[in-house]
Amino acid sequence: MRGRQAAGAAAPGGIAPERFKEVFRRHPAGVVVVTADSGRGPAGFTATSLVSVSLAPPLVSFGVAVTASSWPHLERAASAVVNFLGADQEDVARRFAVRGIDRFAAPTRWRRLEHGEPVLDGVSGWLRVAVVQTVPAGDHRIVVCRVEESWLDPGRRPLLFHNGAYHPL
Repeated sequence: MRGRQAAGAAAPGGIAPERFKEVFRRHPAGVVVVTADSGRGPAGFTATSLVSVSLAPPLVSFGVAVTASSWPHLERAASAVVNFLGADQEDVARRFAVRGIDRFAAPTRWRRLEHGEPVLDGVSGWLRVAVVQTVPAGDHRIVVCRVEESWLDPGRRPLLFHNGAYHPL
């Protein structure tokens, strides 16, 4: 846009945070809950940043804020589970997005996989992943993981996040 400044034009460190949020609120994203246990009990958080990175080897990544209550747990974890939420699991997404509560207390239903990772019951699928790299990225860390195991319920519809609200597909 020559001669005019676009809405939300770059601030000294990039575009303004509110504009950044506004733009990404309009980008629909799948909803997952990342769970892990580094030896201090299960921890988890809701994320919309899951990305398929590589086919060979099978790699995924997701972002987590360094201020998130789950970050100290995930930072020390060698493995985690990416739980894909189904269209009927908005309550789970909301619960794992709230600070200061025991997210694994009732009514959350969960169990441990063979290697000890916490996995949520009733999800539409999950990936058991090994953490291979953590990359600093502003106020977040990008966690790159190798997919070790997966489970999928092909009959379930996914939960999406768009424009500040959850939506079934």
